[in-house]
Amino acid sequence: MARAVRLRAWQLDALDKLGSHREKSFLAVATPGAGKTRFALTAVLRNLAEHPHRHVAVVAPTQHLKVQWADAAAEFGLQLEPEWRVDDGWPTDMHGVVTTYQQVASSPRAFRKPTRDGIVVLDELHHAGTERAWGDSLLEAFEGTELRLCLSGTPFRSDTNAIPFIEYTFEQAVADYTYGYDDALRDGGVVRPVFFPRVGGHMEWLAPDGTEVAASFDDPLDRVGQSQRLRTALSAQGQWLPTVLRQAHERLTELRVTHPDAGGLVIAMDVEHAQACVGLLEALGTRATIATSDDPQASEKIAAFAASRDPWIVAVRMISEGVDIPRLRVGVYATNVVTELFFRQAVGRLVRWTRGMRRQKAFMFLPDDPRLRLLAAGIAEQRTHSLRRRELDGDQDPVALDEAQPDADGQMSMFAMISAVATQEHDPSNVFADSHDEDLIHDDEDDDDPRFMLELPAPPRRGSLGEQGPDGERLAPVPRGKRKKELRQGNADRVKMLVRLTGLEPAEVNARLNSEAGIDRVGEATLGQLDKRLRAADRWLSRV
Repeated sequence: MARAVRLRAWQLDALDKLGSHREKSFLAVATPGAGKTRFALTAVLRNLAEHPHRHVAVVAPTQHLKVQWADAAAEFGLQLEPEWRVDDGWPTDMHGVVTTYQQVASSPRAFRKPTRDGIVVLDELHHAGTERAWGDSLLEAFEGTELRLCLSGTPFRSDTNAIPFIEYTFEQAVADYTYGYDDALRDGGVVRPVFFPRVGGHMEWLAPDGTEVAASFDDPLDRVGQSQRLRTALSAQGQWLPTVLRQAHERLTELRVTHPDAGGLVIAMDVEHAQACVGLLEALGTRATIATSDDPQASEKIAAFAASRDPWIVAVRMISEGVDIPRLRVGVYATNVVTELFFRQAVGRLVRWTRGMRRQKAFMFLPDDPRLRLLAAGIAEQRTHSLRRRELDGDQDPVALDEAQPDADGQMSMFAMISAVATQEHDPSNVFADSHDEDLIHDDEDDDDPRFMLELPAPPRRGSLGEQGPDGERLAPVPRGKRKKELRQGNADRVKMLVRLTGLEPAEVNARLNSEAGIDRVGEATLGQLDKRLRAADRWLSRV
């Protein structure tokens, strides 16, 4: 059914620009938290209204974001399959699929035919510059796609690999629409102003060559020395990190008086460091969720934390761009990665505005490292990808623990922290001019303003079920992919039971159930076919 959706002024403006755009690729650059997903889904729905036969593919950076995209699409009546695999064939009862850049790189030709006259949304497209092979695979997969909607919140990289489907003028990437962080702050009610409490310290460590070094963050050091100093400060065995976590927890506790479900995020260096951070937080009498990239349940943990009122989450390479946890208000930057891209992505996790609330300032606690000072000061500056290496790029690589070589005896000299003590906390001054009084922001005044409401067409019907379930019930806006996943799991459970009760081989049981459902493979089945197969299994079980 058609429905109305409330959009922000920039989203309406960008849709107008897209409507008059004559090229196949459109790059929309919008600050994290501004609503790129809503803009993209609205654009897709309007395009499908004119071309109902088109297939949709959304390409996201991570597995977690695949589910997030599918959930968001379901609210618009669009059904996208987040667990699609190349071997499954294109789903006939879905509007499209959500995949990752890695999946596209592994099988680019699988996307050519389904999307030749289709739509592709390339989320955080700058990731395609990570490896040249990724960019080449995107070109092979989507060169013939009719509409390529490219999105980015941080449209630059420190390398010089060209990003596919992007126009470059004088070696600078050119966006078709740009909505920056400073624009969003001026508009009010879009993003939060972020403050950066910087905590100084005095660190002592043993360098890889055996030299004992002592320095504060104000002491000039070479690149290797800066890296070792930062690593020393972040060590869980010193006093600096426990002190900063205590300060951050006190700030979060204050915020939770008026924002009861406000959350905090600690970005840790590695799994062992994350576990140590959890222990330090628990020593403060609070609890923390841990999400690390090597944990297969990490996405589920992030989703559960987002829906809870738990105070803290500690993450390693998991809380990146696109991860939507609007209740995050406090962060601790406890990682030794000092790339500008990573830093902006981390800060972007704190900026998402919660409607109906005032005084929404967010706080990212930082080591008072000179490199991080510079990044914090430039967070509102709009940056674009350049094919020419910048003068500062040499300082933008991830920080290594050390760059030691084996000594004459073949033994590796070891870096070791001795002590780290937090000193003063610098005034958490906002790097942005606070041009508005937060008490004067009324972000709900435009709810009924027709200028910000857009009537959306109904999504085209896909599959025999339309918007009804197997029993004819009217479906709520639940992702069909999620329902199919539940049915696949139910079918798998029934097969195990039948194998145990009948003594037949799994292949024989599967073949019989597939025949009754009229399918060749479960991965290709529609929602109705999966339900039919499940019912056939239940009837079989009732007879044994």
